[in-house]
Amino acid sequence: MIARDKIWTGTLNDTTAMGTGRGALVQLYDTTLRDGEQTVGLVLSPDEKLEIARLVDQLGADRIEVGFPRVSDDDRRAIEMIVGADLRAELWGFARAVPEDVDAILELGLRASVIEAPVSDLKLAALGVSREKMVERIQRAVAHAAEAGIQVAFFGVDGSRADLDFLAAVYRAAIEAGAGEIVVVDTLGIAAPEAVGYFVRTIKKAVADDVPVHFHGHDDFGLATAGAIAAVAAGASWIHGTVNGMGERAGNGSLPEIALALEALYGYRTNLRLEETVEVSHRIREICGYHLAPWSPLVGENLFRRETGAVAAQFHVPSAVEPYSSSLVGATRGIVLGKKSGAESIRVRAADLGIPLPDECHRDVLARVKALAIAKRGLVTDEEFVEIAAPFVAETTGLRG
Repeated sequence: MIARDKIWTGTLNDTTAMGTGRGALVQLYDTTLRDGEQTVGLVLSPDEKLEIARLVDQLGADRIEVGFPRVSDDDRRAIEMIVGADLRAELWGFARAVPEDVDAILELGLRASVIEAPVSDLKLAALGVSREKMVERIQRAVAHAAEAGIQVAFFGVDGSRADLDFLAAVYRAAIEAGAGEIVVVDTLGIAAPEAVGYFVRTIKKAVADDVPVHFHGHDDFGLATAGAIAAVAAGASWIHGTVNGMGERAGNGSLPEIALALEALYGYRTNLRLEETVEVSHRIREICGYHLAPWSPLVGENLFRRETGAVAAQFHVPSAVEPYSSSLVGATRGIVLGKKSGAESIRVRAADLGIPLPDECHRDVLARVKALAIAKRGLVTDEEFVEIAAPFVAETTGLRG
C-alpha cells in the first residue's frame, strides 16, 4: 500500500472516494511497446524496445505487451530479445483475429496474447465485413490460440461505439472458443466516466463471474484516468495504459497517473513502484525523443518547482504547498527564480547555493532578478543568479574586512 504519510489531501475524500478501494488489488497491463509505439512518427529499434521493457519492468507493471511480431522483422527480433531477458512481469503478445498472427506468437514462445478484432458497426462497415463473418473470424483465431495453449484475452476494438447486445454476444463467443479474459475497449476515448462504468458493468453481467475484465482507454477527451478509475469501480480488475500516456492520437491512459489516483485517492492497491516514476518516465522520453508539458501530473518538471514568492515562503513545509510528497514518485523539489519571485525566494536559493548573501541585500538582488527575468522572458539560471549576487557579497565582505 502507498505510504499514507506522504499523501496530503486532507479529509475531503475520506467520506466519498477513499472508502471505495478497501485495499483491493488492481493489476496493470502496460502497452507502451505496442500501442505506445503507435505514436505518430515513432520508430523504436530492438535494443530500444528491450531497454523500455526493462524500464517498465522496473516500474512494476504486472504484464507487458511486448508487441505485434508481424509488423516488421525488427519487431519480431525485439520480442525475441525481451522474451530472453528474464523479466519479472508476464509477457503478452498482440495478434489480430487471424491464425497467422497467432502462429507468429507461438513461434516466439509467448504463452499469452491479446487477440483483437473490430466490433462496432462503424468499423465493420468500413472494412466491408458482416457481424456474422467477424464472429466466425474471432472464434477461429481464439480457438486456434487456445488449442495451442495460449492464454487469450479477447480485445473488442471500438467496443464503446458498438451495439452492446451484439458486443456481449461477441465476448461470449470468444469465451466459448477459449478466451479466458476479455478487454473492454474505448478505442477513441469517447466514453464519459459514467459511461465507462455502465459499459464495464454491462459486459461483466454478460459473461461468467470468474472471467477477468480489462479496461483499455484513450485520452481524446482528456478523461483516460477518470475512465480507468470508473472501470475499476465497476469491476474491472486489469487496467491498460502506457508510460507517460504515449500512444496514437491523444494517447493512452498513463499507468503511473492511474496508479497514484487509485492508491492515494481511492484506497486500492497496485504493484507499481511509484518511486521509480520520474526516472522511468524521463528515460523513456529520451529514448523516444518527445517532450511532455512541464505541468504534466507526476512527471512534469514544474510539479515540485516553485517560482512565486508567496509559495517560497512556505516551501520548507512541503505539505503546505503540495498534494503529495515528491519522494513518492522519485522527484526532486526546488525553488527557481524569475519574474514572480519574492525576497524569500532569494533567501532560499542563496542558501541552497551556499551564497553568503546578507538579508539586507535580498530586495536589491530580487529587483535585478526580476528585471533579468522580464528581459529574457524566462527563468534566471543559477549561474546568472550567482553573477547578480556576486557584487553584493563582495561589497559586504569588503565592509566586514
